[in-house]
Amino acid sequence: MDYAEFQQLLAADEPPDLPPALRALWQQGRGDWHGAHATVQEAGGADAARVHAHLHRVEGDAGNAAYWYRRAGRTPEKGSLEAEWEALARELLERDFRAEGEST
Repeated sequence: MDYAEFQQLLAADEPPDLPPALRALWQQGRGDWHGAHATVQEAGGADAARVHAHLHRVEGDAGNAAYWYRRAGRTPEKGSLEAEWEALARELLERDFRAEGEST
């Protein structure tokens, strides 16, 4: 799956079968901050922590976002929320679906 396909999935009523960090980005992309937050809150790992940080930036809670960036081993983002969302989606899609595409 590439970024354009992921964007098209934003029109779906039900979340696609995606890893938790991508599912949370899908939820946030549809305006469901609370659903996205619940998804990453339950997930572990650096990817979920990065998305968690992004969500707290969206919320306007810089202190909580900084905590989650540290948990992800990342420097806090300074750019636009839209640019961060897109960069996260592109990176996660490339990594999570590259191996799938190579096996076919």
